[in-house]
Amino acid sequence: MSWIVTFTQRHGAGSVSRDEAGVTVTFTAADGAAAECHPPFPPVRWAGSGDNGDPAAAAEAIVAHAVAARTIGVLLVRLGGYAVGVFAGSPPRLVSSKTGSRPVHGRSAAGGWSQHRFARRRENQAASALRAAADAAAGIFGPYRLDELVLGGDKRSVAGLRGDARLAPYLGLATDRFLTVPDPRLAVLKEIPRAFLAIRIRLTEPESDGSGDAEPVN
Repeated sequence: MSWIVTFTQRHGAGSVSRDEAGVTVTFTAADGAAAECHPPFPPVRWAGSGDNGDPAAAAEAIVAHAVAARTIGVLLVRLGGYAVGVFAGSPPRLVSSKTGSRPVHGRSAAGGWSQHRFARRRENQAASALRAAADAAAGIFGPYRLDELVLGGDKRSVAGLRGDARLAPYLGLATDRFLTVPDPRLAVLKEIPRAFLAIRIRLTEPESDGSGDAEPVN
């Protein structure tokens, strides 16, 4: 991983540790700077002890873990649109997919009975759109044995799918990393491995008491 070489050159060689759950791996440099890594699809493990291990070996293990062959389901949902796909192998290849959209009108500024009627119509349109997304997910995921599920779009729309019993086995595989996408189209779906494979890094400079921003690393 080129970033760990740059980090070491800038801050000095140090140590590496991980949390008990294997969710984060932290590189601590000689000057006190820290790079807290969040690999995809935890837990991540490497040979040796959990603390004060070899940074180079840990960096290699993180990369190997991130790019390991898996069967990944992806479900991107926003109100009125969805994209469902299955990626397999290393690098991930899109082997099955379906996208779709349904019209959902915006909120009405009118009042009285017209507003209530419009609101009911909008609710029915939203429910129909979510059913279409659930139908697509059940059909696309069904033939595959998924290792992980990646969710994205907007959280409110995804939450509307959790009551569908057909999706319960897949939603139980969902990762904590939620991918916010503006428009779930096929082009977006094809590029989504870059997001779900990214190793997110939070840098803390020794001069600062606060944490830096998390940065995705491919």
